[in-house]
Amino acid sequence: MSIAPPVRPLSEAELANACATDLRDAFADYNARFRSITQRAKRRFERREWTAARLDAIERIELYDVCVAETSRRLESELGPRVGDRGLWSKVRDRYAALIAPLLDQELNKTFFNTLTRRFFKTRGVDEASEFVALDIEPTDRLTHPVARLNYSATRSPEELFQRVLAGFRFEVPYADIALSARRISASVAEQLSRWEGDPRVRAVEMLETVFYRERRAYLVGRIFGEREFAPLVIALVHDEPGLRADAVLVKRDDVSALFGITRSYFQADLETVGDAVVFLRTLLPRKPVNELYTVLGRAKQGKTERYRHFFRHFEDTDEQLVLAEGEKGLVMAVFTLPSYPLVFKVIRDRFAPSKLMTRQDVIDKYQLVFKHDRAGRLIDAQEFRFLRFPRARFAPEVLEELFETCRSSVIEDGDDLILTHMYIERCLRPLNLFLRESTPELVEHAVLDYGLAIKDLAASNIFPGDLLLKNFGVTRHGRVIFYDYDELCLVTECRFRELPAARDDDEEMHHGAWYYVADADIFPEQFTEFLGLPRRLREALIARHGEIFTVGWWHQMQDKLNAGYFFDISPYREEVRLKRD
Repeated sequence: MSIAPPVRPLSEAELANACATDLRDAFADYNARFRSITQRAKRRFERREWTAARLDAIERIELYDVCVAETSRRLESELGPRVGDRGLWSKVRDRYAALIAPLLDQELNKTFFNTLTRRFFKTRGVDEASEFVALDIEPTDRLTHPVARLNYSATRSPEELFQRVLAGFRFEVPYADIALSARRISASVAEQLSRWEGDPRVRAVEMLETVFYRERRAYLVGRIFGEREFAPLVIALVHDEPGLRADAVLVKRDDVSALFGITRSYFQADLETVGDAVVFLRTLLPRKPVNELYTVLGRAKQGKTERYRHFFRHFEDTDEQLVLAEGEKGLVMAVFTLPSYPLVFKVIRDRFAPSKLMTRQDVIDKYQLVFKHDRAGRLIDAQEFRFLRFPRARFAPEVLEELFETCRSSVIEDGDDLILTHMYIERCLRPLNLFLRESTPELVEHAVLDYGLAIKDLAASNIFPGDLLLKNFGVTRHGRVIFYDYDELCLVTECRFRELPAARDDDEEMHHGAWYYVADADIFPEQFTEFLGLPRRLREALIARHGEIFTVGWWHQMQDKLNAGYFFDISPYREEVRLKRD
């Protein structure tokens, strides 16, 4: 019997190459699985499989951590004790950089690499020896490969042009009336672009080949060209029982920006490369940060990387101090901000007020729920960060006091730096209570009415805010009211909505506080208006427009529909851009 020769141990360079190759292949596997889930969206839309579409969205969100865990376990098994060898990982990083150099989306690969090394080394701040670190990179600068597009010239009538546009996208189900949809699109575009200088006629249309899916709609995304100007063009399609039809046309940047905004769930859009789509979308939305575009396309980790990179680049270019955010202090979170930058940083307090019957883990779970839930345009996307390093001198004294007194378990002192072990970062919104104090009567009334609509939209997505105080809501630059304080948030289907018991005698009538038993999940809608502090005129306007939210019966109806699997259609755009029905 022959004896196999002993296996030669790998050299340092060979081992580094093997690890780098494994990591490259691991990300390629993640990317393939990501796209496989995304590609289901077309079938879900065509077959009206709305529940399955929501489950797909959750599966795709969870996939990144699944793949990181798989890769981590495999490398730990293969490397053994050397998995913590920083010298080896420095060589792995260099070899990995060479392997991914030809890729257009290599920044996504680098983020995957950093995620793994941070887990291996429990990195605090940034480790330049084992991570890809570059604050001055714009990930889209090297992207010269144009995203796939379809081009249409206006040869005859606008109706004919838009009929060709619609026909250029193939679905298993036909349009109920493609000519009618094209005619409505043409009329809406003409009305919305009447502000164009010179000749307002449409000369050409350019569309991305990729269809963007989310919830119950499919979106055709592109640009529309006139004689001297161009504008975004987004056509929203819905699938009714008779077939497909165009439901809305968005050509104003504010409308498109809100559609691709931080308060909505991520699109399902099957893109060969993500960066080139980001480049194209920035031509439509020049004010939209790169990190938000990556995030809304489902690349949340890359969105986090870009948010970190852009903020700290700005942070290093200014000597401003971090200060407490405006608004009332939260009972659960300490919140601070940089005045010149539109983000807030939220750190969970060590102890909560006695009225807050929850734990730290409960708060984390609420944020996880929002991350995976349909945000319906009314919940802000909060990104979770760990072990962020800041110079101690950049904190205002009141922020340091707040952190050391109420968030001590989340703060590590390291020389001249503070390391915050866990926090959430959100886009800064104007607190609704402050907005109402400082705005014109017209804007105030609009905000109050939109507050009522926000509660309805949240309820339709099976979310009850828990705490309806105005300070827990904010106002976007588009004037939309958004809920952003998640510590008491819960599912509507888990609440117990009750009528206020009638007093049985004078003692009960005069009793200070509740004389009846109140369980943890008990909610009394009749009491909602008592806590808002609105002037009589605004309270009456709110009740006149949205009075049903203050009745038990309405909430019970919502629960019944949600428990029965009913899907509410929460419009993701203004009523004004919906196509007029003949």
